[in-house]
Amino acid sequence: MAEITFREALNQAMAEEMERDENIFLMGEEVGYYQGAYKVSQGLMERFGTKRVIDTPIAELGFAGVGIGAAMTGLRPIIEFMTFNFSILALDQIFNNAAKLRYMSGGQIKVPIVFRGPGGAAHMLGAQHSQCLDPWFCNVPGLIVMSPGTPRDGKGMLKAALRDDNPVIFIESEAMYGMKGEVPDTEYIIPIGTGEIKREGKDITLIGWNKMLHVCMEAASLLEKEGIDAEVIDPRTLKPLDEQMIITSIEKTNRCVVVEEGWPYAGVGAEIAFRINKMAFDYLDAPVERISGEDIPMPYAHNLEKEVIPGAGKVVNAAKRALYID
Repeated sequence: MAEITFREALNQAMAEEMERDENIFLMGEEVGYYQGAYKVSQGLMERFGTKRVIDTPIAELGFAGVGIGAAMTGLRPIIEFMTFNFSILALDQIFNNAAKLRYMSGGQIKVPIVFRGPGGAAHMLGAQHSQCLDPWFCNVPGLIVMSPGTPRDGKGMLKAALRDDNPVIFIESEAMYGMKGEVPDTEYIIPIGTGEIKREGKDITLIGWNKMLHVCMEAASLLEKEGIDAEVIDPRTLKPLDEQMIITSIEKTNRCVVVEEGWPYAGVGAEIAFRINKMAFDYLDAPVERISGEDIPMPYAHNLEKEVIPGAGKVVNAAKRALYID
């Protein structure tokens, strides 16, 4: 095991998979000569050359389409969006081509492509650069949506994504690129659709992914000081969802708080809460609580941004409501 940053873990995943499979290449804004906007692709152009690490113009719709065309012919592109906020410009290609061509061709055309980059808020980036678009991609049949929360998960999940024959949306976090964690030195893969229990507990289940995993872990520590034993689970893959892991946890704890960074209306958290209600209703001793970002564009001011993004205090209060603690 080695302690490395999130960006280093992602870099290792890409480098190892590019070494293993010559059909994999990386394309996006500043991924080559600049070493990546967040240095996730550092050293890859020197190692693999300019034919496999390709700088693009500021034209997301265009290079997303080029990547999809390459995938249709047998290559395995990694398309980096400098931020998933910019993927909005490429949604026609992602939704109508990447996600649908395998279905529309009766399985004759595969589109093995990974769209990756940071999503959600970082710090004081304003309303247009702080959006959590997880539900948009989860809503589209044909797309796999992954959202790792630790360096270990980032590496193992990205390697799984790069080996899959379907289009994968791989949402990282700018705020986590410098986060350190233990990552195995040996080869490992984290299969698509498998979540993980990050903290065992018996009183209530906290569900969070990406940055919200760490909010849930902080909330669990605060609850522990008050004698409340919270279980924290990370879905890791949002679509397909590891339903069994979630339901098994609810059967044990009988209470749940779902925490997501994105907006409340029609969010991923709403879908998870619905599935819990449908599949584990008889085990619930309280309604499922849900914490999300506020239903407003992200403010620029630091103090207001902090109020909009879910924090551990809000999770603790929701847990107490579910436990009927004043």
